[in-house]
Amino acid sequence: MASPPRRTGGGVDFSALLSRFDRLGVIVALIVAAGSLALPFVTFKANRIAPGQPLGISEALAFPEGPVFQAVILAGALVALIRLPSSLRLAAGLLLIAALGLMLGVAATGLMPEGSRVARVSPAAGFWLLVFAFALVAADALARMQLGPMTRLGLLALVALGLGLMLWSGLWDDVSILREYANRGAAFRSEAQTHFALAFGSLGAATLIGVPLGILSYRNRALRTGVLNSLNVVQTIPSIALFGLLIAPLSWVAANIPGASALGVSGIGFAPAMLALFGYSLLPIVANTVAGLEATPEPVRQAARGMGMTRRQILTKVELPLALPVIIAGIRIVLVQNIGLATIAALIGGGGFGVFVFQGIGQTAMDLVLLGAVPTVALAMAAAIVLDAVVDLASPGQARPR
Repeated sequence: MASPPRRTGGGVDFSALLSRFDRLGVIVALIVAAGSLALPFVTFKANRIAPGQPLGISEALAFPEGPVFQAVILAGALVALIRLPSSLRLAAGLLLIAALGLMLGVAATGLMPEGSRVARVSPAAGFWLLVFAFALVAADALARMQLGPMTRLGLLALVALGLGLMLWSGLWDDVSILREYANRGAAFRSEAQTHFALAFGSLGAATLIGVPLGILSYRNRALRTGVLNSLNVVQTIPSIALFGLLIAPLSWVAANIPGASALGVSGIGFAPAMLALFGYSLLPIVANTVAGLEATPEPVRQAARGMGMTRRQILTKVELPLALPVIIAGIRIVLVQNIGLATIAALIGGGGFGVFVFQGIGQTAMDLVLLGAVPTVALAMAAAIVLDAVVDLASPGQARPR
């Protein structure tokens, strides 16, 4: 049991008192205070492009929901502030994020005029700040707990299940982003397929070419220097500039090479977007393949030679298995990068979630921007967690590659 704060000279020893507070928790408590008291929780708009009316928690939620949710948020700030077991902080962070989602749905349902199809209730700065604060608590607890890969995957599945139940329940049907989805459901599904094809297709092509190229570069130092320097140049070109640079040559290919246009090659659209993402994907995969193969301990190679293994056998049975975690770490970098970069492809007609982002920017409709941005962020985070776990599963008993 913790001892009471010591008194010094008739007063309280504040250094001992402050030592009971978590430093991150102090920051989180300040963020929660700003998000719940100083900033609006939701914004009500008569239509999707009209100026919004910001509403705090007490204005957005009727009695008794408002006071109850404010008490829950205060309890969450206290949990973050005080030093507690990481498992309790993780559970509190996730439950509080779920409570914020519940609050948003209740507020949207209560504020939406009956029968209205054009009014919008959007999450405001206070909501996003509170989500950030409690996500910070959960992420810090996860880092301290150092959970195993299967446990992390199970936790991700649990979060995905909770999100799916929220969507299935209809609780968020009156929230602006779901209103936009209801109006564009077919287009959203089509662009989601395009986004997946761009991100995962470019990754697959880069892996098929990058790993063998990395093996050749590992064995030939002169080739390695030329390949890595060339790929470094590609990596330094801004994404929009690279998309633009590909328009002219691909237009020439489509116009002058028989059958190219029928295969979908053109100056704008899917082809230049895929080619640009493929170019960006090569460097991490090739460099990580070389690094992983070089990290194989020399005594292990000598032992393999002593057992009579050929050069090919040493590569396939010794070097590549040991390099696999580092190669997967490179694939992780590429996938997260490409999920984000695929959004830019909409600027040249490549499709994907960026279509909604740039349409929303052009129409000053933030709800439409969120329809493209939120699934992109969620997909990137899920991909990072899954591949982090795969890296750990591929390297039992080894230090995790960075």
